[in-house]
Amino acid sequence: MKRKWVLLSIPFYDFVFIHREASPIGPPFIEFFISKIFRKRIIYDFDDAIWLENTSDNNKIAGSFKCHWKVKYICSWAYKVTCGNAYLADYARQFNTNVIINPTTIDTEHLHNRSIDYANGKSVIGWTGTHSTIGYLDAIVPILRELEEELEFTFIVISNRAPLFELKSLQFIPWNKETEIEDLLKMNIGIMPLTDDIWAKGKCGFKGLQYMSLGIATIMSPVGVNVEIIQERVNGLLASTREEWKDSLRALIVDIPLRNKLGAEGQKTIEARYSVKSNRQRFIELFRS
Repeated sequence: MKRKWVLLSIPFYDFVFIHREASPIGPPFIEFFISKIFRKRIIYDFDDAIWLENTSDNNKIAGSFKCHWKVKYICSWAYKVTCGNAYLADYARQFNTNVIINPTTIDTEHLHNRSIDYANGKSVIGWTGTHSTIGYLDAIVPILRELEEELEFTFIVISNRAPLFELKSLQFIPWNKETEIEDLLKMNIGIMPLTDDIWAKGKCGFKGLQYMSLGIATIMSPVGVNVEIIQERVNGLLASTREEWKDSLRALIVDIPLRNKLGAEGQKTIEARYSVKSNRQRFIELFRS
């Protein structure tokens, strides 16, 4: 209903920026009105493979009201399409020739503008995400149980719901926008495990980018854009198999200088390639004819 009221103000604008969809449910009526009735230039942006029917048990009721097929139509009506990685851009180019890759960006000036305490020798592994993505930790939990038997560390989960699994090292922190950065700064090892499937290929690495922006040593699955973000043992670690995850976690728990080095280099990577500052001009160009 809010989106329908917004239509009344559309005549006063030259461009309309739409992230993912104008409404999370239903056909693209609003996008059609903006493009075809009001004749406004749409900048269409998405950072997930939202054309796929990737509905988990947690959101299957809402998922039944989504119209995933509408993405191709919004792409075709858009003046420009901006995507977070090459996989998403390849899909969009089937329907629009004016497609720009614009990576997920981090605000390192006003939000992610702090660093972890490198002098703190305690090992704190962490993961953040919604309850709908917490399933990615299923393969990691058994590894953490094994490591608990030989090493001392804390495992933080920051989410909107508490995890159902149990670990001796587990500490749950309810996600809170006001304390988000402070909570992330409690960890010094951040993990982003993914399954290698077509949905994960569309992800743009935001979780890992958040960790890196705060100087947190990061381990990511080598899926999709993650292999572009991470240079192995330069600014982070990549792990796919069970053995690689266990070795990577152990390495960062016991080797504090390596952990600090990867954290510091990861922070430099964000500033140079994934910060708002470094991508400002590219974004501004979206709104130039």
